[in-house]
Amino acid sequence: MNTEEISPYIEMKPISDWEGICLSVFADQFENNPVYHRFCELLKRHPGNVNQWKDIPFLPVRFFKSHSVLCGNQKPTVFFESSSTTGQTPSRHGVVDVGLYEKSFRTFFEAQYGSPKDYCFLALLPSYLERQNSSLVHMVNDLIGSSRFPQSGFFMYNFQELVNIWKRNEEEGIPTILFGVTFALMDLAKQFPMQVNHTIIMETGGMKGRGREPIRAEVHETFIEAWGSGVKIHSEYGMTELLSQGYAIGDEGFSTPPWMRIILRDGQDPLTVSEEIKRGGINVVDLANVHSCPFLATDDLGEKVGNRFRVLGRLSTAETRGCNLLYTQ
Repeated sequence: MNTEEISPYIEMKPISDWEGICLSVFADQFENNPVYHRFCELLKRHPGNVNQWKDIPFLPVRFFKSHSVLCGNQKPTVFFESSSTTGQTPSRHGVVDVGLYEKSFRTFFEAQYGSPKDYCFLALLPSYLERQNSSLVHMVNDLIGSSRFPQSGFFMYNFQELVNIWKRNEEEGIPTILFGVTFALMDLAKQFPMQVNHTIIMETGGMKGRGREPIRAEVHETFIEAWGSGVKIHSEYGMTELLSQGYAIGDEGFSTPPWMRIILRDGQDPLTVSEEIKRGGINVVDLANVHSCPFLATDDLGEKVGNRFRVLGRLSTAETRGCNLLYTQ
């Protein structure tokens, strides 16, 4: 499938034939994605014996560390790379059509929060800005460019400059979204307490190897102690290997767009995938990934909560990396 074929499904409307679309995309991936084809062959799965979307093989995301995961003969226009600590190999995601990525994050952001022009975006993402080719930086930069507030922007460790703008926004009642990696937000909270009533704190990830991973309750308590009960605490679930995101309000769990679906796999048997599993490894279908691989097995441990999901942490065999690593236990 190409962009034109999949783009109509990147909309905020139910996909009536989810199974049919997934099986069609799977057949195309099996035929045209060499890495995925070999993976399916080893599992003895092919379009002739896969009849449900839940039986489609999910490619482990670690393949993006060692292989070029691409469907067809098209050439990537941009490469997104993950964060990595010393000695680890980053994931590398070749994106053929960056416009499809932009359509994906713009569509779901607007569905969740409204038009980005109505927010001031402050981005405290030092670990992402210190390296090139971050998909998160690309997304936030696009949101900043859409904002009608010229004070929107990125900040490294210049907390005082950020806080000066933030205070003015609060005084003027300007709706603000502060995107931040957890370790930087924790430092900001400890150094600059103030009363906040017009801001959404958007957590985008963990400690990036800069200390013990705090449990979510500790993080929320730190933010509320620093910025008051009026602060809104949200989270974003995304990763280099995906082109779509989930958003969570407080501890409600992450919601996803119609073209992205979460299903859990058994903790003891990674090939057993079922909607009945309530706690296990997180598998993702992301139809926006049509040019790489839409069927991915992450290294995250999660649980289903109705139509939402929570991230409980990392599976014991997984490397620490730049996804949302906050525990909810």
